[in-house]
Amino acid sequence: MPEATETEIDIDDKELRIDVYRSSGKGGQGVNTTDSAVRITHLPTNTVVTCQDERSQIKNKAKAMKILRARLLQAKQEEAAKSRSADRKAQVGTGDRSERIRTYNFPQERITDHRIGLTLKKLSAVMEGDLDEIVEALQQEDYSKQLAAYQA
Repeated sequence: MPEATETEIDIDDKELRIDVYRSSGKGGQGVNTTDSAVRITHLPTNTVVTCQDERSQIKNKAKAMKILRARLLQAKQEEAAKSRSADRKAQVGTGDRSERIRTYNFPQERITDHRIGLTLKKLSAVMEGDLDEIVEALQQEDYSKQLAAYQA
């Protein structure tokens, strides 16, 4: 599990419910008389962490907060990885032959980008490195997709 510092994961005290109770297990009379076990619930994510390792309630609370930060950081990282994976998968496609990206027609001096519906009649200039018009069209299409996703 990743270790999170207080600056990486900011947890507001209002988002926490902290319960203290008596520890269970071995320990004799000390276990039965002191409320040293701590249960911390992060309300927005409903993540629950319990700790009863130490004899001190303060130490148990500090340990439980450290574990809670680590779990929240791990969940945040997994969500970001899942989002990146979905974006990457959307860009790659299936790779089938029917999924055309560009067609280069040399006899007619034509290049067609099927993803955005752009057709240019200057294939030799593109082959020599004049890609500005294609790149700008692809950037504009990407920008409009991002804007549509943001508005939805």
